[in-house]
Amino acid sequence: VQLVESGGGLVQAGGSLRLSCAYSGFTSVNYVIGWFRQAPGKEREFVASLSWSGSSTNYADSVKGRFTISRDNADNTVYLRMNNLKPEDTAVYYCAAKSRLGGDYDSWGQGTQVTVSS
Repeated sequence: VQLVESGGGLVQAGGSLRLSCAYSGFTSVNYVIGWFRQAPGKEREFVASLSWSGSSTNYADSVKGRFTISRDNADNTVYLRMNNLKPEDTAVYYCAAKSRLGGDYDSWGQGTQVTVSS
């Protein structure tokens, strides 16, 4: 299982970014894909997830209405569209995968830095 994030960068408050998570080594239908983030000095936190079927999404309260998780099966990529970014969204963003049968996220990407300036 391999996950590779991209798309991070520096953006002004109110701006937008789209993160990509390219996955390989597994069949997406059997896995839940999630996005997490970790800000300096803080614990890693859940951001959003997409069910194995692609029909169900979950979001942290802090990003609801601003972030959208989606999947392109043809490209084996999961996206995180982030709109109306705030300085508190600054963090390293990671995508992760876990079996749809349950358990913890056990496959992680290397992360991509998102910095939002005020």
